[in-house]
Amino acid sequence: MPDTPSTPVSPDEITALRGEIDALDDALHDLLMRRSAVVGRLAGSRAKGVGSPLRPGREAAVLRRLLARHDGRLGRERIVRIWREIFMASSAIQGAVSVAVHAPAGETRLAQEHFGPIAPMRVHPTPARALAAVSAGEASVAVLPLPAEGEEAATAWWAWLDVPRLQVVARLPFMAATDGVGALVVAPVPPDPSGEDRSLVLVEAEARASRGRIAQGFEEAGFTMTSLLLARAADETLALAEVEGFLGAEDPRLAALPWPRRTILGAYSAPVPGDQP
Repeated sequence: MPDTPSTPVSPDEITALRGEIDALDDALHDLLMRRSAVVGRLAGSRAKGVGSPLRPGREAAVLRRLLARHDGRLGRERIVRIWREIFMASSAIQGAVSVAVHAPAGETRLAQEHFGPIAPMRVHPTPARALAAVSAGEASVAVLPLPAEGEEAATAWWAWLDVPRLQVVARLPFMAATDGVGALVVAPVPPDPSGEDRSLVLVEAEARASRGRIAQGFEEAGFTMTSLLLARAADETLALAEVEGFLGAEDPRLAALPWPRRTILGAYSAPVPGDQP
């Protein structure tokens, strides 16, 4: 939105505007306290069951709804940052959340922005160590690098993810990144749908399977792919496909894939556009 021309404001008007801001701050604080009380009642009930308080799909759905109705001078990215802190404060009411990070390319920054600057966070030297921390109950989630083309099948963390005990539940950042840096969040809980999602499917194909042949197999099974990565090994090709939609194990398209090993690694909200220049 373009800047509006400035107009002279009298001292009395400035005092009145500051008083209005003070009243709005009090109203915002009242609403935050009311929200915390509702979250506390929910946490004390059996409505959410046991386990992790994190619901990344639900959070993404809330953010999309708020961004769809948003207007004015406050940027969309600011709205996301504000509500991310509200989400994490609410999660803390329901249970402690800690983060294990493997951060070769900025994942620590993404983890701090997503889970908040005061969330307990530990950086690990390898993805395997970060995942082990989650498996051992030392961390609630692991934040790991996005899968990349050309990784070795023997060392790519996604190729050996202990599904369904651990699953991908979110992609960072929530808003589409302009610098190419991204990460995936792995947790010991299944992902929850946000209404506009992408799923990760791992298939084990023959050693010399071409990219075109694997893409054709997904297309013929009825999937819409947004990306496809290959990791070669001596006797197999591991293919990681990102497909449109929230994929369940009962989806008949999985059975239509022409490979015996096909595993859903998880799902996450599709990134949303950020602020326009």
